Amino acid sequence: MSLQDIEIKSEYRSLLDNMAKDFYIPLLQQAVSYKRAVGFFSSSALVEISKGIAALVENGGNMLLVASPYLSAEDVEAIRKGYELRDNIIKKAVVRELREAKDVYEQDRLNLLANLISDGVLDIKIAFIEDEDKMGMYHEKMGIICDESGNKVAFSGSMNESATAMKINYETIDVFCSWKGEQDRVASKENAFASIWNDCEPNIRIVDFPNLKQEIIDRYKKAAPNYDIDKNEFGERIFVLEKTAKYRLGPDIPQNVELHDYQIEAIDEWEKRNYRGIFDMATGTGKTFTGLGGIVRLYDHLKGNLAVIVVCPYQHLVEQWVDDIKQFNINPIIGHSGSEQNDYKKRIKNTVFNFNLGIKKFFCLVCTNATFSSKVVQKELLQLRGNILLVVDEAHNFGALNISQTLSDVYKYRLALSATFERHNDEEGTAKLKKYFGDKCIEYGLERAIREKKLTPYYYHPVFITLSEAELERYGILTHEIGRCLIKGKNGKNRLSEKGKRKALERARVVAGAIQKATVLVELMEDFRDATHLLVYCGATKLFAQESDDDIDDIRQIDFITKKLGDDLNMKVSQFTSREDNEERKLLKREFEKGDSLQALIAIKCLDEGVNIPMIKAAFILASTTNPKEYIQRRGRVLRLAQGKEYAVIYDFVTFPRPLDTVKQLTVEEMNKDKSLVRNELKRIIEFKDLSLNPYDADKLIDDISEAYDIYTDEEVEYY
Repeated sequence: MSLQDIEIKSEYRSLLDNMAKDFYIPLLQQAVSYKRAVGFFSSSALVEISKGIAALVENGGNMLLVASPYLSAEDVEAIRKGYELRDNIIKKAVVRELREAKDVYEQDRLNLLANLISDGVLDIKIAFIEDEDKMGMYHEKMGIICDESGNKVAFSGSMNESATAMKINYETIDVFCSWKGEQDRVASKENAFASIWNDCEPNIRIVDFPNLKQEIIDRYKKAAPNYDIDKNEFGERIFVLEKTAKYRLGPDIPQNVELHDYQIEAIDEWEKRNYRGIFDMATGTGKTFTGLGGIVRLYDHLKGNLAVIVVCPYQHLVEQWVDDIKQFNINPIIGHSGSEQNDYKKRIKNTVFNFNLGIKKFFCLVCTNATFSSKVVQKELLQLRGNILLVVDEAHNFGALNISQTLSDVYKYRLALSATFERHNDEEGTAKLKKYFGDKCIEYGLERAIREKKLTPYYYHPVFITLSEAELERYGILTHEIGRCLIKGKNGKNRLSEKGKRKALERARVVAGAIQKATVLVELMEDFRDATHLLVYCGATKLFAQESDDDIDDIRQIDFITKKLGDDLNMKVSQFTSREDNEERKLLKREFEKGDSLQALIAIKCLDEGVNIPMIKAAFILASTTNPKEYIQRRGRVLRLAQGKEYAVIYDFVTFPRPLDTVKQLTVEEMNKDKSLVRNELKRIIEFKDLSLNPYDADKLIDDISEAYDIYTDEEVEYY
């Protein structure tokens, strides 16, 4: 078929004809080109011109649209007073007409158009009349539709492309066909359009406004377009009403997501506290979805007038948030150095401007701590006015002095998320966070999560490791130097100087890189050579070896273990570190889930916060610090629920200065130097074994350690 095969009238009247069904749809089903000049530009005009475009796209066609800005009397007066302001005023007037979609019908239409702009199928230009000191709106309404055979239909008339013109006003269009002896009329319209489009028409000017197309994409693009919408609803509002009853615009809880009772209770408590508070929830218990449920609740409370800023410590966490946020019907700005939205800073600036003017009612920014605290982004966010929600994931990081300074009063509503909210050895930083965010709305720990089957139960096996002679010697020297770096704090308590902190870190690396960890791991792995879904958690350290041991001197622990497991045991292993980018990590996670081509991930610190790999069944933890936050996070990673995973197994490499049967030979002074490390390791053993399926298996080791070092009271273990 072609345009010639369609019965086309010479005139259409809106109250007598169904303009979409009788005119647009049949013609555009045969078209490969659609050029349209309309009256005023608005979001409702975009909705109306979308009718039939799906058919045009199926034909591989394209569309050009020219529209005029709707200028108020104030706009015209402002332009007259200062010519240099003209373009800015016109741009503001155009953006002002981009309204939020009223229902799912409009959302589908605007989403379709936004996708077509994004794909380069639809292009838009803004035109106005300028004659000496006078200025006016370009009012001509015309269109040219062309099929692949070169047949053309031109039309013009009084109809604006707006909902009112289509459905209420009495509007008419006159139609001319190139094959009916009306070639001159058609050519006249086509030449006029080309002249306007190319900015060659006398007294008609085109505003260069590339940001308009990006604004439409940012505002209305939600998902891949539904090209079948033309077949469902032309002239049928019933379809629209049926869909509106099932879906809504703005943040919403997905139909396939049902929040647990404890998540709803947390949100209820947050609401009672005027939408300020802390969700202290164990890793794997749904902090993100609880936070998103809170966003939906606040959005409803404020009737859709809300800006949301979500801040995460790392890029991979931002990307995980984005995946979840999109499920909740939110299309966020993504702010970090590796973002696919490389113009996110400009987007933030434009969005803040539009939000403050009331043009934009809702937006969401998801960014890293680094982006959030940068001067450029802080400058824009601090200009926000109105209802602003700040959501901080892994909020304990915000207790640090440098980033805590970004916690501004501009954020009326606040939500902190963390599995380990209390900052280790930083009561002041923890107190600062509580003062800003408010009280805990929920405290959902590992014990409750395991009991209520939100996390996997686990078996715990402490693996006893001792330092080599060289490691012990270095450990003793550093312990002595640390003791000389104690200074009085403001509260009268001793604290380490900066030099002491560096020495303590060096001592921790000696323990983390103990050579016996690597050799014992290889021995243990003999029983797991054919197993899958294994995690080996290394320290960000080098092996500490004697100078004569050339084979392992100056090599990272993770590289040594990767080589041993891969080469010596012929296992399929891969590193999972900050060196791998997001795409590589996604690939590794997929291969790990399948298990056939990748048995084990060998990871370091990047797994502490945020990375979700639920299928981990056995973990070998070689690196554990004295900071409960870190080893709680690491345990939580292993306990996530997964299909077919009945329990997890944790091998915890606990490191002691020397074999226990040699401790009694030490002097009191030597024993006391050991006790700092001993108490920290003993505390973790007790913490891990208490919630395990086999708590009594570790009791003998605990008794042997306690007896050897004369540590018998709970206080010495738990509060040292």
